[in-house]
Amino acid sequence: MNILEVNHLKKYYRSPFLRKRVRAVEDISFAVKQGEIFGLLGPNGAGKTTTLKSIVGLLKPDGGEIRLFGRPLDISRRERIGFLPENPYFYRHLTGYELLSFYAHLFNKHITAKKIKEILEMVGLEHAMHRKVGSYSKGMLQRVGFAQAILNDPDFIILDEPMSGLDPIGRKEMKDWIFKLKSEGKTILFSSHILPDVEMICDRVAIIYRGRVVSTGVLSEILQEKVRFIEVTIEGLDEKTLETFGKVFRSGDKLMLRLTSEEEKDRLVSFVIEKGGRIISVAPYRKTLEEHFMETLEAQ
Repeated sequence: MNILEVNHLKKYYRSPFLRKRVRAVEDISFAVKQGEIFGLLGPNGAGKTTTLKSIVGLLKPDGGEIRLFGRPLDISRRERIGFLPENPYFYRHLTGYELLSFYAHLFNKHITAKKIKEILEMVGLEHAMHRKVGSYSKGMLQRVGFAQAILNDPDFIILDEPMSGLDPIGRKEMKDWIFKLKSEGKTILFSSHILPDVEMICDRVAIIYRGRVVSTGVLSEILQEKVRFIEVTIEGLDEKTLETFGKVFRSGDKLMLRLTSEEEKDRLVSFVIEKGGRIISVAPYRKTLEEHFMETLEAQ
């Protein structure tokens, strides 16, 4: 079942100076399945944020169709969505606790004080829940923004650059929270420019470039490429002994060779054992998401 379907989405803006129509989104189509984590990738200005704002109803598309939970987008559908924008802005004079209490009132749901405190504790803001939001750092704002996105226990959570402003610990925690939501049956759509995070988190991705989807698919299939090379690390032999296998790299007392086939690797392993050396590691290297991303953009 598809939670979200975006079909041929178009959105244009008017330039305030030249009065020209500027393309933000030209032709975006993709679908997000129930229970998956779906990533939107693309360089700055590709149309990711415009697409997300159109999905949550903050922008009105100039063409195309958006369907949520099997029906056209309307107010009743939005009640089941949680949204963290790229640059969240909150009332600076409210404390973290007051801010979530305010949003709880807007949701028109019975969200208890205990529930609000539990969410703030989960995102690591228990020590700052009674401080004014205006004193929060960028990372703390991301945390409280994530807290408001899940406050109403949504079925579908949309996160725009959720790792922005977070230190390594915060990024690790954000990934853990996202995996926890998926384990609870939630569906997550998020955009990011931090490709290693996307590679670690997402089930499927769509790459957007100049307002169009140029590639989409299951990550495991996209990255299931032929091995580019095999790196073998060896100990106990010298470079001259191994030079017939190709260029030898030294790192301390270890030697490394990069081979292009399984046959070469098998022959090298047998040779090293025969000569009394020791195999430390054999590591095949495949295409990364970042390499796939750059190759896709260069092909446009």
